[in-house]
Amino acid sequence: MKKILYALAALIIAAALLMLGAWLWTPGDDAGPPPASTAVPAPAQRVSRGAYLAQAGDCMACHTVRGGAPYAGGRIIRTGFGEIVTPNITPDVATGIGSWNADDFWRALHHGKGKDGRLLYPAFPYTSYTHLARDDADALYAWLRSLPAVRQQSAPHNLRFPYNQQWALAAWRALYFRPGVYRVDTAQAMDWNRGAYLVQGLGHCSACHSPRNALGAEGANLSGGMLDGPGWYAPALTFGPGAGKPAWSQEDLAAFLKTGVSPHATASGPMAEVVRASLQHLDDADINAMAQYLRSLPAAAPAPPYQRDVNAQADAFLAAGARLYRQQCVECHGENGAGQAPHYPALAGNRALSQDPAVNAIRIVLNGGFAPATAGNRRPYGMPPFGHVLSDAEVAQLVSYLRSAWGNNAAPVTASEVNRYRAVPLDQ
Repeated sequence: MKKILYALAALIIAAALLMLGAWLWTPGDDAGPPPASTAVPAPAQRVSRGAYLAQAGDCMACHTVRGGAPYAGGRIIRTGFGEIVTPNITPDVATGIGSWNADDFWRALHHGKGKDGRLLYPAFPYTSYTHLARDDADALYAWLRSLPAVRQQSAPHNLRFPYNQQWALAAWRALYFRPGVYRVDTAQAMDWNRGAYLVQGLGHCSACHSPRNALGAEGANLSGGMLDGPGWYAPALTFGPGAGKPAWSQEDLAAFLKTGVSPHATASGPMAEVVRASLQHLDDADINAMAQYLRSLPAAAPAPPYQRDVNAQADAFLAAGARLYRQQCVECHGENGAGQAPHYPALAGNRALSQDPAVNAIRIVLNGGFAPATAGNRRPYGMPPFGHVLSDAEVAQLVSYLRSAWGNNAAPVTASEVNRYRAVPLDQ
């Protein structure tokens, strides 16, 4: 018994020493201070450039609460560790970043540290923003300084212990964060590098589209990830060949990013908002660069084929789904699931139906599917919600049929899975 207690005490002391070391050292400290910037008022060209970059990064999405003043913060980001409340980033001196200089702002983006030296939570995706060039960070800062100042005190986060402790955050950073600006890959074309810079950096695509471990650190880059707060699955952004399917064409992927619709898919849920508020405003050169980079990422190896149960009960379950499809869906999506591109997406071979988890398909049947209104899709077609018409069991039957028909081969869903998402708010 004493040996066990001694071992436990040694483990506690070792953990405490590790936490202390992580607290005293944070990645990037040995790199020295960032280059000093001048206090000369920002030229109009730099401010304009910063406005474009802010749209590319979709800064408003997190830093503006619905109905609130732009960039005054207050939006709640729900995580598995508690709630993060986004701060006011208007140039108000008392409650915003009006007292920050360009070096302070760079330190936040590149090193994940506030003006007072406090470590920032990676819900602010500095793990991606660290790749930004200093010139772009300065342009963003100049544009934020040009905004109207809004007096609105930032609310405190609501995180569970020990996630609300700076020493725990320091340990997390020691394990998972290394600052570093984007380095050009000389083996690739400049357009490819521009796309990689936008996707990996300001676009912070991996923040949603990568899996996370138990401590919230990103896993396999852009291979898909569950958004626990909003209750959607951000699919893999690997559009290259693989998994037995051809790559998306450059034109189709660029159209999807720019307009929210393509022959392959329609942006729904959080992605529809990203397209509407951010991606549609990027110039064609940047959209095409992002598409070129994403198309270079090979698809992941296919999952083992689903072994479907063959019995009377399973057959009856799918037959009920087929009847519901003919009653509710066939007019738009067709008998063979081919759809009517780009307004009614094809269901045959649709990866949104075959992916696991099946949450996106469930939520679209329950709540409807609505493409974003964009300059390239001014009158978007929408799919009505069926949650008020179909029971949990019926939604499960319908989605399971869609995941099994026309060459699709994915596991069926249950009524309890449907019920889990029936009450999840559409906007969080």
